[in-house]
Amino acid sequence: MNKTLTEIAQELKDNPKKVQLIYAFNGVGKTRLSREFKELIMPKGVESDETDDRRTTVLYYNVFTEDLFYWANDLEGDAERKLKIQPNAYTQWVLQDQGQDQNTISNFQHYTSDKLTPYFNNDFSEVTFSFGRGNAVRTENIKISKGEESNFIWSIFYSLIEQVVHELNITDSDDRSTDQYNNLEYIFIDDPVSSLDENHLIELAVQLAQQIKSSNFTGDRGLKFIISTHSPLFYNVLCNELGVKSGYILRRNEDETFELDPKKGDSNQSFSYHLYLKQCIEQAISENSVQKYHFTLLRNLYEKTATFLGYPRWSELLPDDKQTYFNRVIQFTSHSTLSNNVVAEPTPQEKEIVSFLLGHLKTNYGYWLQEEEND
Repeated sequence: MNKTLTEIAQELKDNPKKVQLIYAFNGVGKTRLSREFKELIMPKGVESDETDDRRTTVLYYNVFTEDLFYWANDLEGDAERKLKIQPNAYTQWVLQDQGQDQNTISNFQHYTSDKLTPYFNNDFSEVTFSFGRGNAVRTENIKISKGEESNFIWSIFYSLIEQVVHELNITDSDDRSTDQYNNLEYIFIDDPVSSLDENHLIELAVQLAQQIKSSNFTGDRGLKFIISTHSPLFYNVLCNELGVKSGYILRRNEDETFELDPKKGDSNQSFSYHLYLKQCIEQAISENSVQKYHFTLLRNLYEKTATFLGYPRWSELLPDDKQTYFNRVIQFTSHSTLSNNVVAEPTPQEKEIVSFLLGHLKTNYGYWLQEEEND
């Protein structure tokens, strides 16, 4: 059933489950959904007037959280590199009011290295980083990688989650160290995994799942978590760690409506990314709606099949005249340097190539023949 993001946000709000996991491709609308959900719980007018109430009703993490941070690289002196924090109520509340700066540093070093140390300035408006070399010598004011930066920003939010879960697990609210979380109902996390390698991705998912499991929840009462991601690995690790039997896939239709389809069963068997790719391509072929991006999906399907079967290069699975297909179709479409100038509608001949290459993959490799038998 086609819906607006507001209607899907309402559906998520009304769901009594402790955890709701959502998978979607990048660009489908996960971040907009997190914003719609926040607006549903606490509209903007309330946000500007009753900031504290907003914080204690819903917490959310998405790309806007990461956008609060930016680098000042000291281009003239090339020495005083700092990660600046945009003036905002959120980080001031977490770091200064809730005193989560030291926990943030500990979590960050857990994900990265205890030799990599962040330093907040007095008003928490900027952060510098140093790296220890093991001989009491430290390199100051270094610029960290994009993955480390994502880890650092996530560590601020994760430190807050730790404190929230700890406080709300104290049954008698009078015994809690703060009343700031007493009305908190939802935590919405959208893709905290950008720029992370697979090892850190798995560790982050396992640690987050442990926090969620430790949060008290009886009946439909307790803190509710909604997590959306574009990463199949992150989704599947969370499914397995949390024992979630049913998640969702968010889809966007051509008329800008959306669908939130349930995915039931064991995550590793029912939520299979390669099967979803195959389904998308087959549907486009049957509806004669193949677009340029289906070549990218097709290449992804070839890559996953080659990896599973042990081929060193996905191009080895292509039909005869492999180099022609590789150069003129898959490689060209996936890595075009003029992507903004490429029209979405492929030629009839290109549409036929998508159908031909998918059929070739399914017909000629035992892996897919077995999948077809299991369907």
